Amino acid sequence: MSRFSTKTLCRVAMLAALYVLLNNTVAIRAGNLRITFASLPVVVSALLFGPLESAVTALLGEFINQLIGGYGITATTALWLIPPAVRGVVIGAAALRCRRTGRPLESRPAAGYAVCVLAALCTTVSNTAVIAVDAWVYGYYSRAYVFGELLYRLGTGVLIAVIIATAALPLAGLLRRQGLARA
Repeated sequence: MSRFSTKTLCRVAMLAALYVLLNNTVAIRAGNLRITFASLPVVVSALLFGPLESAVTALLGEFINQLIGGYGITATTALWLIPPAVRGVVIGAAALRCRRTGRPLESRPAAGYAVCVLAALCTTVSNTAVIAVDAWVYGYYSRAYVFGELLYRLGTGVLIAVIIATAALPLAGLLRRQGLARA
C-alpha cells in the first residue's frame, strides 16, 4: 500500500490549510515580536505521524503562504519552504524514535519541550541561512542585515516553541487516545 493514501493526503491538506489559517489570522504582535501558531499543525503532525508527513504539511502550508502573502514565486521560493519543514523533520524524527520504544514523545513532557526547542533553534538557523542566500541572490546582503537580529530571532523562536509545545503535547496525547495517530 502506498505511504500516501487518500486519507493521508486529506490529512496533510487539512493540516496545511490550518497552518495557513493560523499564520494569517491568529497572531500576537508586540513591537517587532510576532507570535503565530502556524507551527502547531506541523508539530502535532510530527508527533502523531512522523517526519515525512509533517514535512509535507509544512512545505505545502508555507508554499500557500508564499503565494497568498504577496511573495509569489521567485528564484528563492523553494528555499523559504525549507525552515518550516525542518521543524517537522526534527520533531517527527524524535517522535518516531520515542514511539519505537513504546512511549510516545507527547507522554514525556521534558523531552517533548526539549525537542520542540531544539527544532525551533534548527528552524531559526535554517531560516537565517535562507535569508543570507536570498539576500545574496537579490543583491542586498549585509552581515548586519542577515545576522544582526539572530539572537532576537533565536529567543523568539524558543518562546514560540514553548508556547506551541504547551498546546501540542496534550493535544497530540488526546488525539492519540482517540485513535487518530499511527500506532
